[in-house]
Amino acid sequence: MSINVLFFARYSEAVGWDSLEVEGDFATVEDLRKTLAADPGFEVLNETSLMCARNQELCNLDEPLQAGDEVAFFPPVTGG
Repeated sequence: MSINVLFFARYSEAVGWDSLEVEGDFATVEDLRKTLAADPGFEVLNETSLMCARNQELCNLDEPLQAGDEVAFFPPVTGG
């Protein structure tokens, strides 16, 4: 299945990409995260404070994935 992955803020700086298309069998966002984090340069995705969204809605790492989904990874944000 094909998943469009977006990286925001310092995550995009760390991995060197704003987005990429990933092919594979991913049952959940966590499966995708683990696969990406295993590659050199993507270790930032191992942070425990990582946030994610599926199809532009915040989600947990156990969120199921389907072909064509968009997944975004980003660091925690604060407002004031």
